[in-house]
Amino acid sequence: MNLMMLVLFMLIWAYAIGVFYRKKQSFFFFFVGCVGLFVFLFIVLEPVLTAPLAKAVCYMTGLVGKMTGVFSAYSSYGILFIEAQSGPVSLYVDFECAGLVEILVYVCLLLFFQAYKWYEKIFVGVAGVLGIVAANVLRLVVICIIIHFGGNDVYYLAHTIVGRFVFYLFTITLYFYVFTRRQIRQQRVGEFEYNDKND
Repeated sequence: MNLMMLVLFMLIWAYAIGVFYRKKQSFFFFFVGCVGLFVFLFIVLEPVLTAPLAKAVCYMTGLVGKMTGVFSAYSSYGILFIEAQSGPVSLYVDFECAGLVEILVYVCLLLFFQAYKWYEKIFVGVAGVLGIVAANVLRLVVICIIIHFGGNDVYYLAHTIVGRFVFYLFTITLYFYVFTRRQIRQQRVGEFEYNDKND
């Protein structure tokens, strides 16, 4: 997408969310706002942040590997080198492993989620992004440990099933506490209001 198309897209998007905001169409304001902002940020940031983020995740994962002696990281190349019992296995930390999509989705949802004040969004946003990065590191550590003991034969199980389960379990928990729980605490139905005064 060239610059002119991107600017045109952003102008249409800004106009649309402005209309939805003035008309108090909360759902469309939230939906169009999140999707449009995600598309824009992904187009702009993906070429710039994917490689550095992948290297950073690889480096942090390598710190755990260094402590355990199970695997080592070559973060400048984005490669994890696993000492498996059946022989050495290398794992390339690529676009998927960087976690950029998950981070952008979280940030876009949070920015248009109206249950937080702006200063709360900053705190919750930073904490959530750090949590997603930490979950991604944990996912890679789990994958490396499984491959260390099971060898290349368990690569698919470790990467596609167990690793994703670990990562998405954390993500679902994060979304529950940041979005669902917050919304429940602020909702009011008739004379009933749920709050945390007695928590």
